[in-house]
Amino acid sequence: MVYLDNAATTKPSEAVITAMTAAMQEGYFNPSSLYAPGFSVRKGIEIFREQLIKRLHAKDLVFTSGGTEADNLAILGLLQSSRKKGRVLYSAVEHSAVAEPSESLKDKYDVRTLPVNDAGSVNLDAARELLTPDTLMISVMQVNNEVGAIQPLDELIRLRDECCPEAHLHVDGVQGFLHIGTKLSTGIDSYAFSAHKFHGPKGVGALALGGKTRINPLVLGGKQENGLRAGTENTYGIIGLQAAIDDYPHENNDLRALKLQLVDAILSFVPDAVVNGPDPASSEACDHIVNFSFPPVQAQTMMHALEAEGVLVSQGSACSSRKKQSSKTLMAMGLSQQRMDSALRFSLSRYTTQEDINKAARVCAKVYKDLRPFIRR
Repeated sequence: MVYLDNAATTKPSEAVITAMTAAMQEGYFNPSSLYAPGFSVRKGIEIFREQLIKRLHAKDLVFTSGGTEADNLAILGLLQSSRKKGRVLYSAVEHSAVAEPSESLKDKYDVRTLPVNDAGSVNLDAARELLTPDTLMISVMQVNNEVGAIQPLDELIRLRDECCPEAHLHVDGVQGFLHIGTKLSTGIDSYAFSAHKFHGPKGVGALALGGKTRINPLVLGGKQENGLRAGTENTYGIIGLQAAIDDYPHENNDLRALKLQLVDAILSFVPDAVVNGPDPASSEACDHIVNFSFPPVQAQTMMHALEAEGVLVSQGSACSSRKKQSSKTLMAMGLSQQRMDSALRFSLSRYTTQEDINKAARVCAKVYKDLRPFIRR
């Protein structure tokens, strides 16, 4: 099997499995307990928290159940009980974990979307017009989960500082953490990430906080996580998260090279295929995600044909895969209906091999050749 859906989830590393197994066998104590074994678990969590705070140049960090909860905590934790009125902005290509909580605030706030260009990056000229002095929050993902566009955060921070310096900038870093260096000290106010996107376990992530604004808890019932998230900590998950970060390679130069080889091979074998998003070789494109359209073959038809040949890819965000409407990201980019209907995402990981790339390209060519004659004109 060739697995090229790593933007949906990744295979846990052996280091993660070993660390979590040991924790389940020996470190199962409640970190809120007052006896020594519980205190030892608490101490390990706090040491790791401080390591992440230092790594991200943050002021605080809350462990969560993943990226979705972290995004909700940042947005709703800031705005849900606020008495201020003003504008809330999020990019038109945000994951639903950002878009839906933002939209839920429409009764109280002036909620708008930041337009993007045809590569999926925020349109900075449009952003300048929308960043009014009363803007309270701006949410922009670090790397787009469908087309791999790296958002221009440095430019957005400069615009924010010029137009609405008090606005809180939240960054969904779920596809960017460990792929791109991140420091909250550059002007980011909150930053979300999730362990299962980089070979850690599902069900754990974190929200790093810059300290400029106060976040209120969404889950009540205890004083864990400095009062920001009630409930017994997911100690096994947090240990797995730590192991995933410690085990992640500091440099993975092969990933971009493998992605570009996949692009070259598919465009060579399937001349009708087209890349959606930024130029894969540009600095605006991440190393591990690329999106292709295979017109006129329907995406779902091609996806299942690829699966039958042992190649797993996706139509886009796994969280929206059961919805029947077109991708909001591809719509915001202005793609034609045919390109949206035939779009597939290929996403790589540290375990992707040259053999995987070669097989995926060959199978794409075969499947496309087999399916294309049956498409109605």
